[in-house]
Amino acid sequence: MSQEFPEVQGGGSLIIAWQAKNKHILVVGGGEVAAGRILHALNADAHVTVVCPAAGLTAEVAHRVAQGQVRHVDRAFAPQDLDTADMVLCAIDDPAASTRVWQLCQAKRIPANIADVPPECDFYFGSMHRDGPLQVMVSTNGNGPRLASLVRKKIAAALPANMGAAIENVGLLRRKLRETAPLVEEGPKRMKWMSGVCESWSLEDLVEMDERDMDALLAFYASGEIPPLKEIRAKAPGN
Repeated sequence: MSQEFPEVQGGGSLIIAWQAKNKHILVVGGGEVAAGRILHALNADAHVTVVCPAAGLTAEVAHRVAQGQVRHVDRAFAPQDLDTADMVLCAIDDPAASTRVWQLCQAKRIPANIADVPPECDFYFGSMHRDGPLQVMVSTNGNGPRLASLVRKKIAAALPANMGAAIENVGLLRRKLRETAPLVEEGPKRMKWMSGVCESWSLEDLVEMDERDMDALLAFYASGEIPPLKEIRAKAPGN
């Protein structure tokens, strides 16, 4: 009976996509590692505060400050910096100070990542591939960041170059479908129909699809049909 279900494999992480938009992320430090953390947070539309003496900022972090992309506190970390933080990313070359940040975050139940100290992390940063809305993360659970980078490069090389554009079009089609069939009870049918589109249309068709094609395709939703892109365009007015 137990063979019917997946086997539990302990020791992993719960990999999720955290919605950081408009959240307050505190970055402690301003070096090269901090610069990478800051970019990840900004890409997620978070509000970022960097606590670090100005002399410790790299050229990239100083640029973010000068452009107003992040808020800068020109001093070393202080406990009150946690008062408005939803998440803390610590990247300083001071083990004792890093551990103190970790302990304070634990006491306040604020999720934190202490760079290069896996035992003092609520979460890890993986190696990321980004193509528009597509994000692929590879994690080794803190065991081998360099290996994660190698795996990520192999995965990225195997993906079509236009995958991001196809996903953007599918997202727009999905939003249009919700407007066409907004009722909650339509949920299962919407999911099945969208799955059918993604499975029956080629990646090239999904990339090429424009809004006129989407509107024509949506006209078939009620019947459950999913005609090919060529057929939809052949039936379009003027063709």
